[in-house]
Amino acid sequence: MSVSIGYDHDSRMVISGLECKCGLAHNEPKQDIYVGEDIIRNVPKYIRKRGMGEKCVLVCDRNTYEAAGRSVEEYLKADGFSVTLCMLVREGKVVPDERAVGEVIMALSRDTEFLVAVGSGSVTDVTRVSAVNAHLPFVSVGTAPSMDGYTSIVAPLIYRGAKVHRSANCPDVIVCDLTVMSKAPEKMFVSGVGDVLGKYIAKADWVLGSIINGETYCTASGEIVIEAVDRLLNNIPEIKKRTILGTRILIEALLLAGLTIMIIGHTRAVASIEHNIVHYWDMSMLKKGKSEPTHGTAVGISTYLIWPIFEAVAKDGFVKVDKEIVKNNRLSREAREKWVLGTYGDENGREIIRENPGDFLTWEEQERRIDRAFMCEEEIKKELSLLPDRKRIEDAMRLLGSEMTPGEIGIDKKTLNVSLRCAKDYRERYSLFKLLDEMGVLEKYLTMIK
Repeated sequence: MSVSIGYDHDSRMVISGLECKCGLAHNEPKQDIYVGEDIIRNVPKYIRKRGMGEKCVLVCDRNTYEAAGRSVEEYLKADGFSVTLCMLVREGKVVPDERAVGEVIMALSRDTEFLVAVGSGSVTDVTRVSAVNAHLPFVSVGTAPSMDGYTSIVAPLIYRGAKVHRSANCPDVIVCDLTVMSKAPEKMFVSGVGDVLGKYIAKADWVLGSIINGETYCTASGEIVIEAVDRLLNNIPEIKKRTILGTRILIEALLLAGLTIMIIGHTRAVASIEHNIVHYWDMSMLKKGKSEPTHGTAVGISTYLIWPIFEAVAKDGFVKVDKEIVKNNRLSREAREKWVLGTYGDENGREIIRENPGDFLTWEEQERRIDRAFMCEEEIKKELSLLPDRKRIEDAMRLLGSEMTPGEIGIDKKTLNVSLRCAKDYRERYSLFKLLDEMGVLEKYLTMIK
């Protein structure tokens, strides 16, 4: 790999070799990311190196306070920092909603200079969006290798019972103490692995977008992600045991995937159709007044579920297409909008329509894409053949003790069937599912999903 990942004497991640010929501007991450054993005691030093100030609000929940929050609070106070504790207290798990964000905002005072999030997904996202709205920097002290959002610039939240995404900030400092993280519950490791496995599909769809539509593909970002996910898949037994090495391999894969967002300014390398499917599951569960499934675990299940379609195209190419039939069966713009609104609901549906104008194709553009797919069929097959065998994905998930089917995480058949057909509409970014739909053959391929 031309991109090199290393660490300095302070356990700070150092990345080099980001240059490639993709033509995209590459932004070298300016965040300080620390990964190592027993480094939580260095949090005050890491903060002082950034000159972030003296007064902070520390955000956590009951579990993360015991895992690391209490120690961080004590180390900061011993070093002269003024710390206001904001513990998000709920029955069960913390929900990243308007109430949680309000609790953090209310904990801030005029002289607060930065925030510290101690936790993983929900705590980090609540702190992230609070920090950006307060125009303050923040520090993330991770407690579990469960998701790739530590380095994210988007916060998935719940607002009035619906799933929303809000622009936010990446932490200035990220601290991943392997000793702390290795003690996280087993289900958090399952979630982290599931989130990483989805990157295989994201990368394949990104390359497909470059082949069909000339979308710019960043070789450096692709290398970073695939190198990390390959290493993870080769070390599942170590991750299963939650050793220091296994924890490092998993959190590095998650961090590096997230870093590509900052390097190229978008999430193309880390999320595609497998995430879109899960977003629909989330919305459906929330609409029913139920909790969302654990994100990374759901992504792993979604990835495993749709894998046969990618394998089928890799092996046999595309099924025969009658363009005249495809043309006659095209949805009008009005019919397509009605489908999106009926599937996603009025508020979410209108936002999807507004944000994805490029999905409303002329027949000429749709025909060009179909012709391009058959012209480049061998190139597409070659790219998809780079995916690992599905059996390796299955073996990894089973060894970790992951749920394997949507039903095991509360997704009923109706929700599943709709999600497989509407996920292509959630974002404009190109995917194999979008191409198969444009070719009029998506339904044929969906029969491969059991």
